[in-house]
Amino acid sequence: MARGDLLIKLFVSLCLIFGHGESSYAGVGSYDDQISQMASIKASFLKRDVISPSRSHTIQSISSSSREHHATDYGADPTGRSDSTEALQQAIFDAFASPIDGHLMQGITNLGGVELHLDGGTYMISRPLRLPDIGGGNFMIHGGSLRASSDFPTDRHLIELSSSSKSLSYEYITLKDLMLDSNFRGGGIAVINSIRTTIDNCYVSHFTTNGILIQGGHETYVRSSFIGQHITVGSDPREKDFSGIGINIIGNDNAVTDVVVFSAAIGVLIEGQANVLTGVHCYNKATSLGGIGIYLKSPGFTQNRILNCYLDFTGVVMDDPSLKGIVEGVSIVHNMFSGDYTGVPIVQLDQSNEPFTLIDQVIVDHNNVRGMRLRSTVAKGSIWGNGTTWTVDFSKVLLFPNLIKNVQYTLQAGKLFPKHVLRNLSGNAVTVESDVPVSATLHVVVDQSMDGYI
Repeated sequence: MARGDLLIKLFVSLCLIFGHGESSYAGVGSYDDQISQMASIKASFLKRDVISPSRSHTIQSISSSSREHHATDYGADPTGRSDSTEALQQAIFDAFASPIDGHLMQGITNLGGVELHLDGGTYMISRPLRLPDIGGGNFMIHGGSLRASSDFPTDRHLIELSSSSKSLSYEYITLKDLMLDSNFRGGGIAVINSIRTTIDNCYVSHFTTNGILIQGGHETYVRSSFIGQHITVGSDPREKDFSGIGINIIGNDNAVTDVVVFSAAIGVLIEGQANVLTGVHCYNKATSLGGIGIYLKSPGFTQNRILNCYLDFTGVVMDDPSLKGIVEGVSIVHNMFSGDYTGVPIVQLDQSNEPFTLIDQVIVDHNNVRGMRLRSTVAKGSIWGNGTTWTVDFSKVLLFPNLIKNVQYTLQAGKLFPKHVLRNLSGNAVTVESDVPVSATLHVVVDQSMDGYI
């Protein structure tokens, strides 16, 4: 119910109480006196109703019990016309100056859920907003927009969780409901040596380096966000010139969920272990124009997973920067790929430094492909022939060249029971030979991973 309606109903109710017959209550006075008294009561309610929201916020923010710091109370300009760096930085310092008892990780102060509210404004800043070097946790910045000024340093990010200490400094920091415009000067968010950080419902644009950089630390979760160097919905004439990285992960145990990267040279770059991408939509830059949707650049046993993602005119590239030719523990399953029928494979191997020689527990399977070349580590095939040899060629499907680690086959013949044997696996083709000529169909299943076998 609207407040005005509530006041009118309250006014009417009071009128009924005081005006139910002139002689109902002794000493009430005349009818005109009662009406005058009701008008005064109504005016007092309406006067309370029009107190300005900004005054209400000011009163709340200066209260000693408040744990919410409002950007406008510190003099930040919500129109974005003047520089708000100093005001916003002071608000962050004040938020970190009021810890509560107890700790998070050893040495990280619990700030008790204190917040910096941007009050729905757009603020221009000329240098990064940094969390204090002393560290802390249980803190949120939310509810507004930040835009880099024309002289913002090009090698920095609008918001930086970065301490001079090499140890973990920040825990349980939340960046939520933010629109970040890097103004083609640097990046959006940098999360360095932090743990259990959440980036939720953020829109990061106009970066030249990284939309989001995650370096070191553990368990940064990016979800329900939109990231793009240029604001577009595809088929952009500038696409060949797109640069930068949407999300750059240089660390372990992070998750990206329900995120769209709509313009960047690389959608998501992973240089770490045990990271998971789920529901990520990359149409950042077509492979034919030099773009990469998801770039796995991690040596050794990585255990990175790409699940239920949609790569639109772009794909996945795997590389071993250690120059040892090792790829282990990678899952790319249950994704969708769409392209322009130019023969671009959904997963590519970057073997320019060193060919892959040690391959273990790499699973690329159950992907849905349209307009691109299917690549998989598991394949099935059948062929009919009348003779003594049958060959099923998987070279156009299997991801790794000349590598089959497991074969299962059945030779389906008619009334005859010929003897048969597996003769050859070279070139990712399976050849079976029988001792006598026979009309038969060879059914084969091959696997390039040792996962599940002993």
